[in-house]
Amino acid sequence: MNAALPTSTKPAAPADNAPHLLVVDDDTRIRSLVSRFLQGEGYRVTTAVSARDARGKLVGLDFDLLILDVMMPGENGFELVKAVREKSHVPILMLTARDETENRINGLELGADDYMAKPFEPRELSLRISAILKRAQPAPTPPPAETLRFGPFVYHVGRGELRRGEEIVHLTDRERDMLRLLAVAPGETVPRLALASDAASASERAVDVQINRLRRKIESDPTNPLIVQTVRGVGYRLVVST
Repeated sequence: MNAALPTSTKPAAPADNAPHLLVVDDDTRIRSLVSRFLQGEGYRVTTAVSARDARGKLVGLDFDLLILDVMMPGENGFELVKAVREKSHVPILMLTARDETENRINGLELGADDYMAKPFEPRELSLRISAILKRAQPAPTPPPAETLRFGPFVYHVGRGELRRGEEIVHLTDRERDMLRLLAVAPGETVPRLALASDAASASERAVDVQINRLRRKIESDPTNPLIVQTVRGVGYRLVVST
């Protein structure tokens, strides 16, 4: 690290839900400075002095990001990355005093997410960690649509209400339940068993009869359905307007 970090003040304790980082470096000074700086940035930090030490901590703790030095005695950082990737997709940032292209490519090919050469600016380290953690977050699941359109119909999922224009289409309780299950995941196949009201009605015939009744209310040609389509051998899917 290029910049000297303050050592006289103790950083505030990170929040319990802050990302947990594992810093692996055999250099006591670098390990201490990186740990202290990242705690000051609001992260929870655990340190390890070697790959062997890191392996032990990976068994008992869950981490959001690993920061690994490449050049360590015994098992080096490249070997540790390879071992970690056999069991985990945890993000990895590699640190090294060597900046040769071959070493960067090697680390990335083994599964590292990013690579920084020493010496480095602490602020750059923080920005790279933040970027890696953001990329690692799962894409947010969009909330289900309040209403769905198919053909001339509009279906309000929450109310279980089906309309054709201003007219409310009467649905039986079973038809309403089945349409709601289909509408929760429009375009995806819902198995027959999931559409059954209980185990007694789980037979294919019972579900098919209910679906045919529903089709007579929403399909222009129930014998050639375009809205509630059959997925042969599996179940049904609801095709909505885009």
